[in-house]
Amino acid sequence: MDHKPTETCETAAGIPDSAARSARDLRVVLSRLRRRIREVATDEDLTPSQESALTLVGRRGAATASALASAQGVRPQSMAATPAALDQHGLIRRSPDPEDGRGQLVTLTEASRARIEDNRQVREEWLARAFEDRCTERERRTVLDALALMERLPEQ
Repeated sequence: MDHKPTETCETAAGIPDSAARSARDLRVVLSRLRRRIREVATDEDLTPSQESALTLVGRRGAATASALASAQGVRPQSMAATPAALDQHGLIRRSPDPEDGRGQLVTLTEASRARIEDNRQVREEWLARAFEDRCTERERRTVLDALALMERLPEQ
């Protein structure tokens, strides 16, 4: 990322050039970082959609296959095989949906929770090591300062 000082310019939308560059560069860096972090603890026996479904159930709790499909932006028919495969791996439990007798709720098993926690820990350790190996103490403090500023971005 090139961060040369520039004159204060605005985009056609009236956004300062520095804000537009910050948004673009941050999006690119976060995308690359997210991809690399995923690679660090990828379970080779699960597809990306199966991993995503596990993560969603882990975050949101019990869910139907159609709720998982909706959250992943796919048709319910496309999601049908995912719970079956996760069940075969012993990573989910399926039980009748009390609100819809025809549907089933998917919940995580203890094995799945342990797997998710192990993956989280591996990813976090990789990132901590990357900061340790590639950044000085001063740079790490700069990152912490920048993160404190970025905390304000999602506020309404």
